[in-house]
Amino acid sequence: MEHARITSLQVAERAGVSQSAVSRVFTPGASASAKTIAKVRKAAEELGYRPNRVARTMITGKSRIIGLVVAYLDNQFYPQALEHLSNALQEKGYHVLVFTATNSPEKVEEVMRDLLDFQVDGIITASVAVTSDLTVRCNAAGIPVVMFNRDQDGADVNAVTSDNVNGGRKVAEFLVQCGHRRIAHISGWDGSSTGRDRRRGFSEGLAAHGHKPHQIIDGMYNRDTASQATRDLMDSLTPPDAIFVGNDHMAFAVMDTLRHELGLKIPQDVAIVGFDDVPLAAWPSYDLTTVRQPLNRMVEATVDMVIAQIDEGVIAPRRVAFDGPLIRRSSTRQPKGQET
Repeated sequence: MEHARITSLQVAERAGVSQSAVSRVFTPGASASAKTIAKVRKAAEELGYRPNRVARTMITGKSRIIGLVVAYLDNQFYPQALEHLSNALQEKGYHVLVFTATNSPEKVEEVMRDLLDFQVDGIITASVAVTSDLTVRCNAAGIPVVMFNRDQDGADVNAVTSDNVNGGRKVAEFLVQCGHRRIAHISGWDGSSTGRDRRRGFSEGLAAHGHKPHQIIDGMYNRDTASQATRDLMDSLTPPDAIFVGNDHMAFAVMDTLRHELGLKIPQDVAIVGFDDVPLAAWPSYDLTTVRQPLNRMVEATVDMVIAQIDEGVIAPRRVAFDGPLIRRSSTRQPKGQET
């Protein structure tokens, strides 16, 4: 037998309050006294009432849903970032809808169309490129878009990243200080701003000390590609004595290949530096020297940016980059003069 849906009016009558008071209790961000909240929630529980979010969306025009689009989750940085983003948005009264998409324009466009159909209030893209056409369409629909850990040249869109250029410079300067001269780079995907910016900072950092990269190979942010790049580098007549890897995800593959396949010691034979500082980087089996992305600051800025646009309407796009420290661990030697 089908039971009739309990209405907010019935809850109001049971709690002895107005129907608008019931609405305020179940609307994130709305104000109600502690006494009213207690009475309404008690009545709702007794009656088995659940607010109709679809109806509320139709009335207010707001779904309280943010779409999160991520390219791939095998990189340990992104599950961690999505968890932080989801928690931060939920604290603001928003729910999260996660989509995965490859970086092909066709797939990204398909996913963004789906998100528009879900009537999300805003979209956050993590490591996904957004075309100018998609940006225009989202703006026309009144849906703000914020790019997380990715920027895009020429795109009229908000972006929050770490300072990838300066991070690359820090790595170059540190490895030169450690006495390395044949410093190679297995870079991130050349089609991404993060990969290009880290490579540029690294090259500029070496140039400032009168050096050039020993060799640069595009690792495509892919473990297998990074492993093959490691074999190619170490099989050359003059192998590198240090490798800067474009992110930790690839750096772990590089370290595994060096140790378990090529029989080399880290850092005695070759030093390794990554980028991101995911939790696995601190595990004793890797103990990876890496540039830490200031994740908490990046998440806070991203959430504040998307919600400000939802609440206040059109705001001029902003680009924010946060500096992150170089975390020294045992995958590298100590700089000259600091040895113990």
